[in-house]
Amino acid sequence: LIPGGSSTPVLRADQLDGVSMDADSLREAGSMMGTAGMIVMDEETDMVDALWRISHFYHHESCGQCTPCREGTGWAEKILLKIKNGDGELRDLDLLLDLTTQMEGRTICALADAAAWPIRHTINRFRDEFEARCKKSAHAVA
Repeated sequence: LIPGGSSTPVLRADQLDGVSMDADSLREAGSMMGTAGMIVMDEETDMVDALWRISHFYHHESCGQCTPCREGTGWAEKILLKIKNGDGELRDLDLLLDLTTQMEGRTICALADAAAWPIRHTINRFRDEFEARCKKSAHAVA
């Protein structure tokens, strides 16, 4: 569940017990209300593909004025596509997490922050799915 639009932290099914859709409850669960544009996914959802789609959206929406956003969203989309297509390496996950720290708080508007947050939270909360996809790659290196 992404409770507040694509930039808010995703919640795993096991994090939803006792969570009501209010700001305080979502904050306690590790997410936020955001725009309240709820995105519901079932257990069959490919989280690698879902994150790539979100990343693609933010790269498309970047105006390109600020280097951290322009380059960060572009590289994030490329790396996630590489993982999605089965060519990812485990080190790509840490590269993506490092990339988000170079995007957040370094631009004129908040688009880079909005692009960085779902990458960080989705990889951290579904890392096993991302690692499994990377380990299937013939190029996988630890």
